[in-house]
Amino acid sequence: MTRTLYRNARFFTADERQWADVVVVEDGSFVFVGTEDDSPTCDRVVDLEGRLVLPGFTDAHTHLLLMGSSLGQVGLTDAGTLEEIQERLRAARAHVVDELYGGGWLFDSIDGAPTAAMIDAAVSDIPVYLFANDYHSCWVNSAALATLGITRDTPDPIGGRIERDADGEATGMLYETALKLAWTHRDATTSDAQRDADIDRVVAAYLASGVTAAVDMAFQENGLTALERAAARGAMPLRIDAHWFILNTGQDDENLAQVARAAELAAAENPGVRVIGIKLIVDGTIDACTAAMGHPYADGSNADPIWPAERLFPVVAAADAAGLQIAMHAIGDAASTLGLDAIENAITVNGDRPRRHRIEHLEYAAPGTAERMSRLGVTASMQPVHADPAIFTNWAAQLDDDRVERAFPWPEYEDAGALLSFSTDAPTAPYDPLANLYVAATRGSALDPSLPATHPQYALPLDRAIAHATRDAAASVGDGDWRGRIAVGHAADFAVLDADLFVEGASSLLTARVVRTFISGSEVFAAQ
Repeated sequence: MTRTLYRNARFFTADERQWADVVVVEDGSFVFVGTEDDSPTCDRVVDLEGRLVLPGFTDAHTHLLLMGSSLGQVGLTDAGTLEEIQERLRAARAHVVDELYGGGWLFDSIDGAPTAAMIDAAVSDIPVYLFANDYHSCWVNSAALATLGITRDTPDPIGGRIERDADGEATGMLYETALKLAWTHRDATTSDAQRDADIDRVVAAYLASGVTAAVDMAFQENGLTALERAAARGAMPLRIDAHWFILNTGQDDENLAQVARAAELAAAENPGVRVIGIKLIVDGTIDACTAAMGHPYADGSNADPIWPAERLFPVVAAADAAGLQIAMHAIGDAASTLGLDAIENAITVNGDRPRRHRIEHLEYAAPGTAERMSRLGVTASMQPVHADPAIFTNWAAQLDDDRVERAFPWPEYEDAGALLSFSTDAPTAPYDPLANLYVAATRGSALDPSLPATHPQYALPLDRAIAHATRDAAASVGDGDWRGRIAVGHAADFAVLDADLFVEGASSLLTARVVRTFISGSEVFAAQ
């Protein structure tokens, strides 16, 4: 085996040692981490030109096919007004034939409730589907409503809502599980070649960003077959784990059958992906007032959980018994409390056994939640980019009380001793881990750096923020003993940057770029 010495660099290890001058890689793993004077004899030497080297990032909560498709659709996150959204749609219409997709729009970019008529004013001759920035809502035009077969008589699905006017007619907004009407249509009209292209876009984007592993958090059959094809054609160098998406059908037997399918896949060898658990969307989002809160929103409304306790508890207990990791989307405090109740019930039902479950997002959680999660061994899976000040105004307006002051309080989870894992939830936010870390380390905006920081008291030191996106993100899927750090015995997954973040400061996260990415010691990306 070739033994390679990497020298002339600053290696941030995310390990107890924290810093090293050189590393030695053999057979895909680090076999030495330390100083050059103490390093063993090597067959090959690579000079890294004084660069900063970090462990490879794990995007521990993402959506691969959705991210891939979003990279090829009309981007609307930075469209500040309805007029700008309409102008982008008119421009995009010239480049599509049958349908138009866009994503990332913000609720506060529109004065009033979004309606199909607003899109019709720009594009009316073909269906238009615009996914909100949180990807929990879809805004469509009249042609899309007709294509989806949505009429005044179409019932709301469990956990979702088709917005209607005073006369009962659909207005063009699909909330939460009603979004599945649009997804089902898209799945049926997307070819294998398009999905392959989506995967290729994701792989290229992640490798160029220093991401070496990702966790798909709403995995379904189409994703499974797409990743199997990618592996067969040698196009999947990333380490991919996945949580099988479980839809609340309202029937325990049907819900448990979905869990059984996840267990079947977890026990199998699936080329290109390792299925490790299930994903449950317990509630919606604060921006759309669909997250389940312990107290009402500013307008007096509230939302019920998508998974009520009587449906949630059996599924969580069955998945726990099958040894599956359970990941629960819970943005509101009522939802995270319910999720932890379900985990405690599973522990009671199934007894003492190894388990590492997760709560996703935790944008507002009740005081004491962090301590409870630490006691139960539940990971806090959070996304700093969701706290970006550029998208925070609408979030805060929906609550408009003292709850706003406890938005995204990452230090609470550190102080409680809970495992805190950082990820991006792409494409609901930028996939670039450096942008993610900028928000984590400053509470400033990666989308608009001119904005003042929001809740700077919750900003984290850079070394801790990086560790949450590397070491702890790997640990969140049970891999902490063999990857996620630059340490002897760990997989040689690492990223080389063109700037030293620790010397130049957190602001350099907005300008620094990854110049080389390695997985198992093999270079998988080199900047041109």
